[in-house]
Amino acid sequence: MNGPNRAHDSAGPPRPETPLQAEALQNAIFNSAMFSKIATDAKGVIQIFNVGAEHMLGYAAVDVVNRITPADISDPGELLARAHALSLELATPIAPGFEALVFKASRGIEDIYELTYIRKDGSRFPAVVSVTALRDAQASIIGYLLIGTDNTARRQAEIARRELNAQLARAKALAETANLAKSDFLSSMSHELRSPLNAILGFAQLMESGTPLPTPAQKDSIDQILQAGWYLLELINEILDLSLIESGKLSLSPERISLAEVLNDCHAMIEPLAKKSGVRTRFPEFSDPYFVKADRTRVKQVLVNLLSNAIKYNRAEGMVEVTCEAMTSQRTRISFRDTGHGLSAEKMAQLFQPFNRLGQESGIEEGTGIGLVVSKRLIELMGGEIGVESTVGVGSLFWVELNTTAAPVLVLDPYESEVPAAVHLQTGTVKRTVLCVEDNPANLLLIEKLIARRPDLSLLSAQDGSAGVAMARASRPDVILMDINLPGISGITARRLLADDPTTAHIPVIALSANAMPHDVEKGLASGFFRYLTKPIHVGAFMDTLAAALNVAQASPIPTAPEEKKC
Repeated sequence: MNGPNRAHDSAGPPRPETPLQAEALQNAIFNSAMFSKIATDAKGVIQIFNVGAEHMLGYAAVDVVNRITPADISDPGELLARAHALSLELATPIAPGFEALVFKASRGIEDIYELTYIRKDGSRFPAVVSVTALRDAQASIIGYLLIGTDNTARRQAEIARRELNAQLARAKALAETANLAKSDFLSSMSHELRSPLNAILGFAQLMESGTPLPTPAQKDSIDQILQAGWYLLELINEILDLSLIESGKLSLSPERISLAEVLNDCHAMIEPLAKKSGVRTRFPEFSDPYFVKADRTRVKQVLVNLLSNAIKYNRAEGMVEVTCEAMTSQRTRISFRDTGHGLSAEKMAQLFQPFNRLGQESGIEEGTGIGLVVSKRLIELMGGEIGVESTVGVGSLFWVELNTTAAPVLVLDPYESEVPAAVHLQTGTVKRTVLCVEDNPANLLLIEKLIARRPDLSLLSAQDGSAGVAMARASRPDVILMDINLPGISGITARRLLADDPTTAHIPVIALSANAMPHDVEKGLASGFFRYLTKPIHVGAFMDTLAAALNVAQASPIPTAPEEKKC
C-alpha cells in the first residue's frame, strides 16, 4: 500500500498532520477543566492560569497572572511545615512560601504531594499537585508548571474508610469483650451451680437408698428430684462446653481412635433409652475398625447426642440405623438414620441455632437446644464436618465426617531392636505397680504391651481422671501414666489432686498426651508432671522415662497412712 499512511504503519501511531491540529490538541489538553495547570516564571509569579485552575479556585486568569505566586493561594501553615520537613530531610535551609512548593523540582527531583488550596471566596479544598521545573535549551530554569487535581472526593472516601475501620474495630472489641464476659459468666455460673447441685443429687440418692426405704409416695418425689437434677447437670455441662468453645478455651486431644470401639461404647450407653422409648437400633458389624484422627471423649459426646436425638424424636416402634463408611481415602462418615417425623426446610435452616428447639419446647422430651450447636462446633474444631438430610413424614439422616488415619502403632526408635532383652525376675521379688489413666482402649492396649516387656511390673488402669485419682489413693502405685484429655476432670486437674494428697504426692506422674505443641508441653511440665511424653509413643523414650520414674519412686520415702484417733 502506497501513500502517506505507510510510514505510520511502521513507525508507530499516526501524528497530527498539520501544525494547526497539533496546536488544537495542546490547547485541549492544557485547558482541560479536569486539571488545574498553573505556570510561573523563574521567580514564581503566575504567567499561565488555565480554565481548570479558574474552575477549581474561583479566580479569573486576569486576577492572578503577573500578580501573585501559587504560594499565595495555598495554606501558609502547610507551606511552613513543608519547609521545615524539607530542611530536616535535605539538611538545607528552605524558606516557606513559593520556595517550599518548588524546591525539589528546582533540583530535578520529581515532586508530587498533597496541599490545601484556598479559593477566591476563602473556602479550602485538598489537592494533589505535581511540580515540574521548566528549562530552556541551556537547561536554565525559566519557570515551573504545577498540575493539580481536586482531592476532595478521595480524601472524603479515605476519611469514611478510616471511620468505618475504626467503627468496625470498636464493634469487634465490644463484641469480643461482651463474648468474653458472657463466656466467663457462663463458665463461672456453671461451676458455681455444680456445688449445690452436687448436694441435691447426693442427698436425694442417699434418701433413695437409705434405711428404712422411702415409701412409694416419697420414692416418686425423690425420682422427680433426681430426674430434674440430672437434667440440670446436663444443661450446665452443655452451657459450659458452649462457653469454652466460644471463648477459644476448649482443649482438644486429637489422636488415633477406633470408631468401632467408640460406637460399641455409644451403643451400650443409649440402649436403655432406646428400650424405654420403644425404638429399635441397628449398629454396624465392623470388619474394619475405621481409625480416625479426633478427640475420643468429644467424638463420643457428639455421637451420643445424635443417637439420643434420633431416639427421642422418633416414632413409636421406630428405628435408628447407624452406618459407617469410607467416603474417600481421607474421610470416614458415620450416619444416623431415623424414622421420625422429619424436618421442613424452614426448620432445617434453624437447626444449629443455640437454644432453638424447633418448636419442641412444649413437647414431652426434655432438651436445651444446645447439644447440636456444641456437636457441630466440636466436629469442626476437629477438622470434620456435620450435616443433615430430612424428609417430612419419612425421617432424618444426620451424618458426621472425620479425618481418616492409620491404626496406632508403636514407634520404634532407630537404635532400638524390635524385641528388647528380657528382664529376668528374681525369685521372691515383689512386682512394682504402674497405674495408667487412659480412656482410649487402643492406647491402653499399647501400654499393656509395653509393660508386658517388664515382668517385674504389673499394670492397673482407669478410664477417667476421677477414677484414676481414686485408684491411686487406694493402690499407691509406684508410677502413674496420665492422659491429659480425659472424661470428667483433666489429667492436669487429676495430677493436682494427687499432689495435694500427702499419700500420693510422692508418686511420679508421667503425662502421655496427643497435645504436642510446645506450649502444651511447657504447661504440662509446669503443672508438676515428672515427664511429658507425646503420642504416638516412642518405645525407647517411653521405656527410659518409665525406668527413670521407677528409680525416683524407689528412692522416695513412702508415706504412711495417718493413724486413726482412738476415742
